[in-house]
Amino acid sequence: MTKQPNEIFGEYRSGTAYKSALGKRGMYEQNRINERFYIGDQWYGAKCGNERPLVRHNIIKRIGDYKMSQVLSAPIRVGFSAEGIPTDNDFIISRNSIKDNSQEHISVMTSALGKYFDTTAERVNFAELQDKVLRNSYITGTGVLYTYWDSTVETGLYADDLKTVKIKGDICCQVLDIEDVYFGDVYAENIENQPYIIISSVCDTQSVLREARLFGADITTLRLIEESQLDGKINVLTKLFKEYNRQSGYTIKCIKVCEKAVIRPEFDTGLKLYPLSIFKWERKNNSAYGESEITYLIPNQIAINRMITANVWSAMTMGMPIMLVNGDTVSEKITNEPGQIIKVFGSNEDVAGAVRYVTPPTVQKDYDSSINSLINNTLTQSGANEVALGDSRADNATALITMRDAALMPLQIVKNRFYSFVEATARIWAEFWINNYGNRKIKIRDEKGEWYLDFDANRYKELLINTKVDVSNTVYSEKERIDTLLKLFEKGIINREQLLSRLPDGVLSERNELLNDYNSGVDENDG
Repeated sequence: MTKQPNEIFGEYRSGTAYKSALGKRGMYEQNRINERFYIGDQWYGAKCGNERPLVRHNIIKRIGDYKMSQVLSAPIRVGFSAEGIPTDNDFIISRNSIKDNSQEHISVMTSALGKYFDTTAERVNFAELQDKVLRNSYITGTGVLYTYWDSTVETGLYADDLKTVKIKGDICCQVLDIEDVYFGDVYAENIENQPYIIISSVCDTQSVLREARLFGADITTLRLIEESQLDGKINVLTKLFKEYNRQSGYTIKCIKVCEKAVIRPEFDTGLKLYPLSIFKWERKNNSAYGESEITYLIPNQIAINRMITANVWSAMTMGMPIMLVNGDTVSEKITNEPGQIIKVFGSNEDVAGAVRYVTPPTVQKDYDSSINSLINNTLTQSGANEVALGDSRADNATALITMRDAALMPLQIVKNRFYSFVEATARIWAEFWINNYGNRKIKIRDEKGEWYLDFDANRYKELLINTKVDVSNTVYSEKERIDTLLKLFEKGIINREQLLSRLPDGVLSERNELLNDYNSGVDENDG
C-alpha cells in the first residue's frame, strides 16, 4: 500500500530527531563545527575579542588533506565480470558485436563495460565526485554518492539508421550531504539491509511544479504543492524502498513527495540495488552512519591554538609592554612612538615616577617545546607523522621508501573502504545500463581509439554482474622513477627508445618528435 506524504514526512521527522540526539551536540551541529575547524574558522564563538591576534595552527586540515591525497594517490581501474562465466583477460574486444549468447560473448561484453566505465566516469566527472565524497566523509564521517536516471540527457545516438529518432537518457550522479540522507534502520551497517532510504532536498517551486505536471498531477495537487512552499522553495522527499515480488525477487521502488502532495507517484526503478554508494571514514558497529576523526581532534586543536596564541601575546607584551603614566606630572598625550619627548613637571622624584613599564610574566622555558610536543603527538597519533608528511630525511631512497611504506600502512584500511565504495558505484552503474539502456551503442576508448559497440541490454538482465577495482602500484615518486630509468639506461639494460617512451608525462617536451627522430635514425643506420 502506497504511503501518503504525511506518513513519509513522519518517517523523515523521526530521522531528524535521531540525528539531533547523536553524540553530545547532535549530528547537524557537530558536522557544522567539524567543517569550521577543517576550513580554519577555529575561534568561532570563543568571544575572545578582536584586540589581539588569535593564532591558528590548522593541524586538522593538514592531517585531512594528507590522508585524502593518499587515498586518491593510486590510479584505479574497474573491471566487470558475470557470475558463473569465466573471464579471460586476453580477450580482445571486437568492433563487431557477437550475435550469440556464448560465454565468449559475455566475457567480451563485460570486458567492454570496464572500458565504458571510464567513458561514463569522464562524462559525469567522477574524479570530482570522488573528491567531494572523500571530503564529506572526512568532515562528517559519511560520504554519499547518489546515481539516478535523467531522461533528458542527450546521448548523440539514434534508434534508427535514418537518424530520425533520438536516444535520450543516461545516468547522472550527485554527492549528497549525510545530513540530507535518512536510513529506515539506523542500526543496519549494510545499505542493502535498509527497509527504506529518504533523501531530503530543497527545490525551487517552479521546478517541482514542472515535474509534477510531467507525471500527471491535477490542478488540486498542483495547488497543494504551492501551499507547501516557503520563500519560493519546497522541501522535497524522495523515498526509495524495497518491495518483494515472487517472480523477480526484491526490486527498488521510488516515490517523491512534498509535505502536502505527491510530486511523482510510486514507480519501479527496475533496480535491485539501492542507487546510493556509501563511504564511511570510520565505521561504527551497529550504525548506518560513519564517524569523523575531526570530532576527536578538536580538543587538541583548541589547546594548540590557545597555547600558540598565549605565546604570541607574551612575545608582544615583552616587546611592547604596557606603559603606566602619572597623569599629575605628564600633561602631554603619550603615543608610545620611538624617540617621543615627554615633558614632565615636578621634582626629580616626579620625573622618576612619571612613566614606567609593567613587567609581563615570563613564559616558562619549556613552553615552546610543550607546544611542539603536542603538535607532533597529535600528528603521530593521527597517522600523519613527519615521515608520512615528507618532513623527514633518510640516507638513501630505499630507506625513505621503507619508512614511508611503514607510515602509510595504517591508512590502507581507509583505502580499502574507498575501493569498496568505487566497486559499489560500478555495480550500480551496471544496473542502470542493463535496465535502462535498451538497444544502443556504447562508446569505447582503448588503444584502437574511439569507437562504438552494439549493446543490447535485454540480453544481460539475467546476469549477476560483479565488479573489482585494480589499483596501480605507485610506491615510487616521479623523481625516483626517472632515476631508476636513467640507471637502467647507463647500464645498457634499456635503449634510448625504451628510456624516452617510459619517462613520466610532462617531464620532456616534444617526446614523440624525439622518438620519431630516433626511430628514423635507426632505420637509416640499418639501411
